[in-house]
Amino acid sequence: MTNWRAVGIGFVLIFLLSLLGVSAPVLGQLTAGLVGGFAAGYIAGGGLGSGFWHGLLAGALGGLIGGLILGLAVGVAGFAFGPGGGLISSAVGASIFLAATVIAFVMALESALAGALGGVLGE
Repeated sequence: MTNWRAVGIGFVLIFLLSLLGVSAPVLGQLTAGLVGGFAAGYIAGGGLGSGFWHGLLAGALGGLIGGLILGLAVGVAGFAFGPGGGLISSAVGASIFLAATVIAFVMALESALAGALGGVLGE
């Protein structure tokens, strides 16, 4: 059974650390996924499989929601330049969301591995 509290805490950690990680682009995002996934797995406990599952959910949520926010922000910002700018920025925003979805899967995998470690240590 999924412990949504653990997933939520892991997601919040990933989201907040990702915002801070903007200053160190590669290391910041990687660290955010590892810390959030570990926290989700540790809080959920239950061993390797449970930690893996909770870390995976926290990482996927963090990546998808972050990508959605970024894509919407770019899409809406283009409307300041009129209809043509809105059309172009909407296409760019959709592209950003698709790229962020791919990145979310990578982030989910690293979070899942860290969550598996956290699940083992949280028992």
